[in-house]
Amino acid sequence: MTALPGFYSTLFTIALPIVLQNFLQTFVNMLDTVMVGRLGAAEIVAVGLGNQIFFILNMMLFGISSGGAIFVAQYWGKKDIAGIRRTLGITLALSFVLSLVFTAAALFSPRELITLYSSDERVIALGGAYLRRIALSYPMLSLSFAFQLAFRATEHVILPTVSTAVSFFINAVFNYLLIFGASVSVFGSVLTVPAMGVKGAAIATLVSRFVELAITVGWAYRKKYEACGGFSELFSFNGDFLARFIKIALPVIINETLWSLGITTENSIFSHASTDAIAAFNITGTISQLTWVFFIGVGNGAGIIIGKKIGEGAEAEARLYANRFAWFMPVMGVVIGSLLFPLSFALPALFNVGPYIIRQARLMLRILMCVYPVNAFNMFFIVGMCRSGGDTVYAAVNDSVWMWFVAIPAACIAAFVLHADPCIIYACLQIDQILKACAGFVRVRNGKWLHNVTR
Repeated sequence: MTALPGFYSTLFTIALPIVLQNFLQTFVNMLDTVMVGRLGAAEIVAVGLGNQIFFILNMMLFGISSGGAIFVAQYWGKKDIAGIRRTLGITLALSFVLSLVFTAAALFSPRELITLYSSDERVIALGGAYLRRIALSYPMLSLSFAFQLAFRATEHVILPTVSTAVSFFINAVFNYLLIFGASVSVFGSVLTVPAMGVKGAAIATLVSRFVELAITVGWAYRKKYEACGGFSELFSFNGDFLARFIKIALPVIINETLWSLGITTENSIFSHASTDAIAAFNITGTISQLTWVFFIGVGNGAGIIIGKKIGEGAEAEARLYANRFAWFMPVMGVVIGSLLFPLSFALPALFNVGPYIIRQARLMLRILMCVYPVNAFNMFFIVGMCRSGGDTVYAAVNDSVWMWFVAIPAACIAAFVLHADPCIIYACLQIDQILKACAGFVRVRNGKWLHNVTR
């Protein structure tokens, strides 16, 4: 194996703050589900399905910002500050407009959106109420997302972590007060906060996202981060630059959109199978997020490192880093995946649901544990390597085809033809990860993934 001096120190200097931020961000996103979970299965499902709309938006925003981060990381390697700011401007504009579309849909048709996933009237009513309120946070989220990924790509990884930590604390406090209600002493007077259930969870998240945006933007401009420019600098891009951006970023956006729609379809499969099935699936997703953040963090860290090397013109070194990550990530997957086994025994303490749901969720987590090594590789391959190398079309095809033409059809057959247990349906949905990894390994070895998009 070719030596790469400082590989681990470079990786963890960048990746650890990202991992921590993703961990906290995951907690912010899942806190509603966990705390509402104390109310019952219908509330878990309502919040979980309400967040499916957010999930689609989140993935599309991630696609836009990830496309921008490809340029930002390579421009950072070249020390082209004007290019970084133009890229951030495009990312902000596209992200904000997209968020307004989702906000309008969630505000005016919340029940109709929840009906796409469930026919349970109580779930529809609770989910609609949650969705209508949390939709107001989407524009703030879109701006935070764009700024934070730009800061990450320029190796300012601490600020996003701090702002997310504060957001998590705010969300936890307000969740407790607004979901369950409380009496609070304020200057000698007792203030009674009524229990608002799922509505309270949405309001708490809204407040936390406003605070996160304020801290992120305010501190970055105060410290004059490289990506932070004036209005004319951010939005000075011309048609040629916009065309190059769209050429690279559009496959990423399509990739994330198709992937998020795929995950949403998976939720729909489970929800139409039964309320117990979707509850087990949502519980599994909530727990797995606690460990998945490590793969996301290291994958993003790898992308920053490789993209910067490409921008510097050190393409041979970029390939060496890619090869090293190709074996490092599966090993990490074995280590992190093993944590799912003890976590599976903690489910009864976290969720107030029946024994059948707990049993199915526990089996799903153990299935996930077995495929984590290939999942970890795929995260690096798609997000870290292909995107930092500008190989976005191949990444989109590899990520989407196996999901839509293999995994989802197999799950539909298991659910609606064979009427299999939820854990069997879940196993079918993991088939695509193995196929993605096989194709990805070939791409790593042949080196066709590397493109300098800033030339």
